[in-house]
Amino acid sequence: MSRRPIDIGEIAPTGSIRAAVNIANAALVRVDERTGALIGPSIDLANSLAAELGCQLALRPYPSAAAILAAADQDDWDIAFIAADPSRTDRFEFSPPYAFVTATYLVPEQSHIYAVAEVDIPGCRISAAREAAYTKQLEKLLKHAAIVYADSPAAAIELLKNGTCDAAAGLKDSLQVAAAQSERLRMLEDTFLEIPQTIAMRKGAKAALFVSEFVSEYVKALSSDCLHGRDCDGS
Repeated sequence: MSRRPIDIGEIAPTGSIRAAVNIANAALVRVDERTGALIGPSIDLANSLAAELGCQLALRPYPSAAAILAAADQDDWDIAFIAADPSRTDRFEFSPPYAFVTATYLVPEQSHIYAVAEVDIPGCRISAAREAAYTKQLEKLLKHAAIVYADSPAAAIELLKNGTCDAAAGLKDSLQVAAAQSERLRMLEDTFLEIPQTIAMRKGAKAALFVSEFVSEYVKALSSDCLHGRDCDGS
């Protein structure tokens, strides 16, 4: 990719670009069982950006998007791989999406619920991570069911396991893992939300336009590779 010149200090003031990634989002970041290294679409994009800038990449893994947001004012990261959220535009600049992830529900194996539409009924309790982007959308989507807030996606699943709620909302890849680990749980096949994943920078960051343009070109190149039959699974 041919890019316009940029002052590295605008995006990587420490000399390395510090990239915050959400390790709870298994669709985008996961641990390679053979090497122990972080891999996935977010990591591929972070590496490509660092290579384009000609600087080192310093990954900053966080247990949740909420933890990334909480660290935004602590100067611990330069860019963050989080979902685009209109409610966050007063604090962050978002790139175009580089991927989309879907959200659905986990329910007890014996539950009468088999589709997303069957969850939103009076008396149904849905556990969800308080600061997750999908939870903010659920607050707008739900008409009858009640949300039981948890501190993290894992905590939301625990509420389901102990019977505090009737369903747990979460990202499909993470819920698949939870369902595979327990015969008492199953995941609904349909989804209630598709969530755009972006690179975020702090509001007013000088390099925000550069990052947005880079992501657009990266996605275009990746799509071209897929169309020509080259490996594009992001792993």
